[in-house]
Amino acid sequence: MSPVWNPDDVPPPPAQPITAAGWLRVLWRGGLLIALILSCLLLLLLVRLVERPLYGLRRPLTPHITQFVCRSAFVILRMPYRMTGSLMTEPGAVVANHASWLDIFTLNARKRIYFVSKSEVAGWPGIGALARATGTVFINRDRREARAQTALFQARLKAGHKLLFFPEGTSTDGQRVLPFKSTLFAAFLSDELRDTLHIQPVTVVYRAPDDVDEPSFYGWWGDMGFGPHVLKVLAARRQGSVEVIYHPPLCAADFTHRKALALACEAAVRSGMPALIA
Repeated sequence: MSPVWNPDDVPPPPAQPITAAGWLRVLWRGGLLIALILSCLLLLLLVRLVERPLYGLRRPLTPHITQFVCRSAFVILRMPYRMTGSLMTEPGAVVANHASWLDIFTLNARKRIYFVSKSEVAGWPGIGALARATGTVFINRDRREARAQTALFQARLKAGHKLLFFPEGTSTDGQRVLPFKSTLFAAFLSDELRDTLHIQPVTVVYRAPDDVDEPSFYGWWGDMGFGPHVLKVLAARRQGSVEVIYHPPLCAADFTHRKALALACEAAVRSGMPALIA
């Protein structure tokens, strides 16, 4: 992942040595999370053997397993989770700011959604397999494939899927909302989708633990290693919290251009960030 701001202006958090008690928390929490994920992945794959031939693209059963895992993750971490606003019932997509790998758990915990991700993720060890099993939509960020992407989105939306993507294009320190890239919004303004599609902006706000002087504690960006960041979160004596704010859905038909739609979604997401966060 590449930083999109000057790393001299926003330096990565300094690495803090993990204490003996911290390592015990890593083993306890990490062990429970791994056991939960692997056992539920096996269950999901077994259920999918029946679900796929009966329902095709539709997934009426397996998303409940994914939600159970994601909700349970916050119980294991002992990390308070708060949701405000109403979940969208209309067919369409969800857009959110992107701060961390934790977003996968955060955004799946209360809403059955399917992530839209760059195609490279499919080949990542471990994460790629999990993404494929849970129905992630993989795309190439290439305008020449816009027509194929529109057809793919349309098929998934017709199957009742709520697609989620991160228009910032990268994760951040969780203290800001970057300008939204408008490229993917073009697919939602196609003749096939615009009259029925709604897009719900969502703001994800992470608050650091009270005993940590590091507002960006949960942010994962730039050249930060995945493993060390996971260990830091697992080792925390006390966890902070996460708040997910669901804003009113926007009707795609109300917009004539992808840039206008992207700006409207960005403004809604930005409005949910606390005043103390840039």
